[in-house]
Amino acid sequence: MVVKDQNSDQALELFLKIGLDERTARNTIANNKVTANLFAVIHEAALSNGCERTIGNLIYTVATKYPANALVHRPVLLEYVVSSKIKTPAQLEAAFSFLSNVASENFEKKEFEEACGVGVEVSVEEITQTVNEIFEENKSVILERRYRTNVGELLGSVRKKHPWADSKIAKKLVDEKMYELLGERTAADDEKPSKKKEKKEKPAKVDKKPAVDETPEQPSEEELNPFSIFPAPEDNIKVHTEVFFSNGSVLRCCNTRETLDKHLKVTGGRVFTRFPPEPNGYLHIGHAKAMFVDFGLAKERGGCCYLRYDDTNPEAEKKEYINHIEEIVQWMGWEPFKITYTSDYFQDLYELAVKLIQRGHAYVDHQTPEEIKEYREKKMNSPWRDRPISESLKLFDDMKRGLIEEGKATLRMKQDMQSDNFNMYDLIAYRIKFTPHPHAGDKWCIYPSYDYAHCIVDSLENITHSLCTLEFETRRASYYWLLHALDLYQPYVWEYSRLNVTNTVMSKRKLNYIVTNKYVDGWDDPRLMTLAGLRRRGVTSTAINAFVRGIGITRSDCSIIRLDRLEHHIREELNKTAPRVLVVLHPLKVVITNLESGSLMDLDAKKWPDAQENDTSSFYKVPFSSVVYIERSDFRMKDSKDYYGLAPGKSALLRYAFPIKCTDVILADDNETVLEIRAEYDPSKKSKPKGVLHWVAEPSPGVDPLKVEVRLFDRLFNSENPAELDNWLADVNPNSKVVIPTAYAAPALTNAAVGDTFQFERLGYFTVDKDSTVEKLVFNRTVTLKDTYGKGGK
Repeated sequence: MVVKDQNSDQALELFLKIGLDERTARNTIANNKVTANLFAVIHEAALSNGCERTIGNLIYTVATKYPANALVHRPVLLEYVVSSKIKTPAQLEAAFSFLSNVASENFEKKEFEEACGVGVEVSVEEITQTVNEIFEENKSVILERRYRTNVGELLGSVRKKHPWADSKIAKKLVDEKMYELLGERTAADDEKPSKKKEKKEKPAKVDKKPAVDETPEQPSEEELNPFSIFPAPEDNIKVHTEVFFSNGSVLRCCNTRETLDKHLKVTGGRVFTRFPPEPNGYLHIGHAKAMFVDFGLAKERGGCCYLRYDDTNPEAEKKEYINHIEEIVQWMGWEPFKITYTSDYFQDLYELAVKLIQRGHAYVDHQTPEEIKEYREKKMNSPWRDRPISESLKLFDDMKRGLIEEGKATLRMKQDMQSDNFNMYDLIAYRIKFTPHPHAGDKWCIYPSYDYAHCIVDSLENITHSLCTLEFETRRASYYWLLHALDLYQPYVWEYSRLNVTNTVMSKRKLNYIVTNKYVDGWDDPRLMTLAGLRRRGVTSTAINAFVRGIGITRSDCSIIRLDRLEHHIREELNKTAPRVLVVLHPLKVVITNLESGSLMDLDAKKWPDAQENDTSSFYKVPFSSVVYIERSDFRMKDSKDYYGLAPGKSALLRYAFPIKCTDVILADDNETVLEIRAEYDPSKKSKPKGVLHWVAEPSPGVDPLKVEVRLFDRLFNSENPAELDNWLADVNPNSKVVIPTAYAAPALTNAAVGDTFQFERLGYFTVDKDSTVEKLVFNRTVTLKDTYGKGGK
């Protein structure tokens, strides 16, 4: 919903009347969900003519934070707010907590008032006395820390004793007491504590650790089980959504006992969910969260989850996408209860559309898309809205039989054109398309819209929990209006925040554009956040699911998750499962002068860092000969204290082998480019250099090591949120893919198969790509070794 033109002006005028400052009012109008909620709350509280600012601020809080599971009690709370019986934010938060716990059940007025501090008056004198007592208790600490004292902790102590005290008065008194005790703030008060002091204090912290470990912070129930927030199927008789109409009436959405009992008899009381992707593109990491929510809830409750293809648009759907979706769902570890298609229900949907017309809730319209848009913006009814029911029935039948041209008629739901919710503006239920359907064939030339079909099929499949992302929240009204109009069972609807990740785009339109226009190498390009791309890159489904679970099933909108948080989970997984191996990306030749040419030693190298000496399966053989190759970056002509690589006259340890010392350097004609290094090795291993290098040797004299191609992938976009840029394509990272055609690898990789993952020591985790051939293996870098999550990455 987007509030347009005069609607914006009306909203601004109303929001200013209740005392919101202009900035808050304008920001509210930009958020369609909050705008709709605030309109509803203002009208419910009968404050269309305005109110005092203190009351208005509380009204705004009700609109933004009121618990959705207790909407039936919101009018009661608003009476308390308007009458100033509840007059502080602390009281309001307590009311939210109380009502959230009782949900739609009845409650005792006395218990509610006690829980919210109704009638409790805390005088300025009482607050002053408490502030003085707290300052006396903490005087020595405050004098030591001065203005670096945590004022929030002091205010918390005040709130603990007087939970219903006016927080502004408490803050004012605390600030005054700070000034009385400390005087004017000095420059020293604003200086940050020196790092040296922090270091000195560290030992004291270490001493305290055992005590902390004895009583670790317990994770919340939601952290242990993110699905604990969802109600049981038998509870779906409670009101949890209200639809406000412009005529003042209210639809309180819930099932009748008879309807719910009929539903429970079919389902056996089990949870039924659905994962309903449109088969018009490849799934991305956002769908991984949807799968985790839909399949995860069903699995946790011992229920069932449908994989339902939402195939209402025959022009955009392809068999390729259907096959891909089914394959990816299985790869992600989920087992559908049944695979269904919205098109399986086309006959049911048609018959229910006829019933909707017969009940006076739908009509055939002839407006063009441009006219529909204009009339919606002006909140005007279509000229055909009130045509006779019999006429709409005849025309709808003509539409079905192909007697009306495409674009000349639609079936629209007769909802509420004066609603504050744009998604109640007589949404389209059916449109004409003379296009064969990939699944249903050429039987139909009219196709249902998402807004019409989605909720009905949820009901027909006896879905208990209809879970979707927050942009669909304003469609709740339409969802329940339609089910109510048709007397159908109503699932429990709940929305969660979309999963957005930095440095990428995830809209299907943008993804389709960069794939079609060759910015990337197909839908499974390892730089994309498509699940096919992540799989090809070497990311495991378990790492993705751990990432999604760690984020939680939140409702905080507009958040964007840093990519390094996903990479953290990838490393956690691959560190346990990827065997180590030696590979050199940019080889620099080293000739061991004190090892006889043609000599060859087979050395043991560890596949795992904790490999036990008696476990031969944890080791692999690496040849060591008189010609080895190290990374070009591991050699410098000029040494320095903080450099641990090789330099003239300096030693370094070849991992799993011997220390070597550079004795000579062969330069090219330009006298700068290093062509070759001469070195001596220490067979006794008595020297103990600090630097440890990875390396690969010639397996036999004059024979190069195993050559492999390595592809280094980085972020596809330079900006964290490229989708918000006007010229987002200009933000594509030109270095997002770097190909190294000839890297050298240990012989252990010779028989590596597509999908095998390894840790290239000191370089990162790499996976065998599908482009590999018998002649040459191709490796994709999955992720580097360095983990930045937890060091500022959130």
